[in-house]
Amino acid sequence: MTLSFPNPSRSYDESRHRVRFVGHDGLAQIRFFVPVSVLADDLIVQMPTETDYLSAFDDMRKAIFEVARKAYESRRRDMIELDQASFGRSA
Repeated sequence: MTLSFPNPSRSYDESRHRVRFVGHDGLAQIRFFVPVSVLADDLIVQMPTETDYLSAFDDMRKAIFEVARKAYESRRRDMIELDQASFGRSA
């Protein structure tokens, strides 16, 4: 099977400063996490809010899903934390 993202839901985890979303490989659910540092790069807001991070995620959705697919292909786990390096950026 291939990884798909049929559910557009995503949520902000304030305590861990990341956005959570889910992919599916057949019936298997794969949890992904993106740190807000990845999303904040393009934000012009001084003090980003949950809404700002979720909007940034939506703007980057296509790129995030591509990075998630590549990460899943190489790791094949049910939980994957993406980081700056996953996006070709230095920490």
